[in-house]
Amino acid sequence: MNIQQLFSLQDDVALVTGAGRGIGRAIAIAFAEAGASVICAARTQEDVDESTALCNAALRENHPNSKAKAIAISCDVNDESALESLVDTSLNTFSKLTILVNNAGGAYPNDPLNTTSKTLNRDFNFNVTSAFNLTRLCHPHLQQHKGRVINIISASSRYSQAGFSSYGTAKAALEQLTKLLAADFAPTIRVNGISPGTILTDALKQYLNEEIQDKMSALTPMKSLGEPQDIAAAALYLASQASRWVTGKIIEVDGGAESTTWPF
Repeated sequence: MNIQQLFSLQDDVALVTGAGRGIGRAIAIAFAEAGASVICAARTQEDVDESTALCNAALRENHPNSKAKAIAISCDVNDESALESLVDTSLNTFSKLTILVNNAGGAYPNDPLNTTSKTLNRDFNFNVTSAFNLTRLCHPHLQQHKGRVINIISASSRYSQAGFSSYGTAKAALEQLTKLLAADFAPTIRVNGISPGTILTDALKQYLNEEIQDKMSALTPMKSLGEPQDIAAAALYLASQASRWVTGKIIEVDGGAESTTWPF
């Protein structure tokens, strides 16, 4: 198998949550460029429609003779019945699932002394429980095709930094869940994670000006912030046969940072 074949996703069907913007959109497009059919799922229909159009354009450009396609499904991953519907619709459209990317998640910075148990549980459910539930629902279908699960974690899971006790704790739990599910599902299904550092997404840009971005870049050994495509490239590796002997691992894509680059 040559290197192009190793990284090809032709005949794969990938479900990507949080695919409306940022990292999720970049992963969906990268998978389409590699030849996969893609289900773009996120809460906002307008966002997933745009991501789907970009995926279909990538398929036409790179695989003009392929029958692969992308579809958009609006879904709140916090709603288990919506997850069931998401899986059913995906299977009704494509008849199989081979790749799952649990990218949906997030939380605002928090002050622990003003954080209620309701907020802590909300953040845990959004980042961990939703990924667990969707993986469980997809499991029998992934198992049929030696499937792959990729969880998008965060460098916050391992940094000591003020203001992230809720989000960082949830992402640390997702990291451990990734390793444990890899043990549960081996050798049939591979489960891995990606731990992004500071990535220039629309969600982050709302907190940035030139001065803050320069400070964050200075705190990063590579002296720049990451781009969504940096994470998409790692996801392509984990989704493809290039990583056939890799499971239960976390790839850190963070510009070399070993501590927080948050300058506040």
